[in-house]
Amino acid sequence: MIQIPSDLHPDLVPLAFLLGNWAGAGVTDFPGAEKANFGQEVSFTHDGRDFLEYHSHTWILDSEGNKVKPLESESGFWRVGKDRKVDVVMVRDDGVVEVWYGELADKKPQIDLATDAVARTGASGPYSGGKRLYGYVKSDLMWVGEKQTPEVPLRPYMSAQLKKVVSPEEVAEMARNLPDMPDDGIAFFK
Repeated sequence: MIQIPSDLHPDLVPLAFLLGNWAGAGVTDFPGAEKANFGQEVSFTHDGRDFLEYHSHTWILDSEGNKVKPLESESGFWRVGKDRKVDVVMVRDDGVVEVWYGELADKKPQIDLATDAVARTGASGPYSGGKRLYGYVKSDLMWVGEKQTPEVPLRPYMSAQLKKVVSPEEVAEMARNLPDMPDDGIAFFK
């Protein structure tokens, strides 16, 4: 269920489905790098102003799902403008800064983004742009990323399925708001 905090800036209501902490796994595959499974933690937060703050950390997973080594980290700010247009400013740990533009889908929690500007430090690898699709599907946050380099045309390179992470405080709040349940627990399902 999508919840809209009372102190959320009104312009950000269409992005409310992103709010919270998310964790999950996905696959990365791009020419020049080994195909791998990865884990991911993402947070979207707000402080009442007209943007969401975004942080993502990914790491390579072994065949048992254990963390092997860091993959990518990125941070940024997401805004919604007129006509459901979305803009994102993002910086990544490999020395890339991006400006993304896109829009919210009509009548569903989905965002399509494409890079408008890319700046790279001398230490970053080749990269010339990308596209991303984010969607809220059956209470999960799903995303797929495409990227291109001067040598490789635009193609998918990462995708993940993330589940909402619930803090101990949120569990306590849910417990306080549970309806009265029968003592045996079985009658509740009859």
